[in-house]
Amino acid sequence: MNDTSSDEILLLKQRLAEQEALNRALLEKLNEREREIDHLQAQLDKLRRMNFGSRSEKVSRRIAQMEADLNQLQKESDTLTGRVDDPAVQRPLRQTRTRKPFPESLPRDEKRLLPAASCCPECGGALSYLGEDAAEQLELMRSAFRVIRIVREKHACTQCDAIV
Repeated sequence: MNDTSSDEILLLKQRLAEQEALNRALLEKLNEREREIDHLQAQLDKLRRMNFGSRSEKVSRRIAQMEADLNQLQKESDTLTGRVDDPAVQRPLRQTRTRKPFPESLPRDEKRLLPAASCCPECGGALSYLGEDAAEQLELMRSAFRVIRIVREKHACTQCDAIV
């Protein structure tokens, strides 16, 4: 009975070692594919920037080919990771680089920038309020923060619709 259990233990240890080796090989293959996807994505981004400057059929064809290669590699990566056609697992969306607004608790100074002239520079007509553009800056003063809000008012001529 002792021989059987030691044989079973040896067999199980051997199977465990084989599975671990297989897992390492698959993980390395997956990492290699991910690196290749990142490399192709970087090349594709570079080609898109080049294509934006000058329209070339050669660059356009290369972009189309690289997009096809990238899609194929992503599908293979999804197959390896088990994300195939699983609507619950979505690809990460591209991060937007929008800044969060400053907290309302910070003190604020507002500066209003009005148009230089009170009448239309093109026709001399009266200006009406159209809206405003606002930008905020964070300023550090003696270990305290203060928000400076700069507001540029926009006006439109009532006669010729010119925006000032």
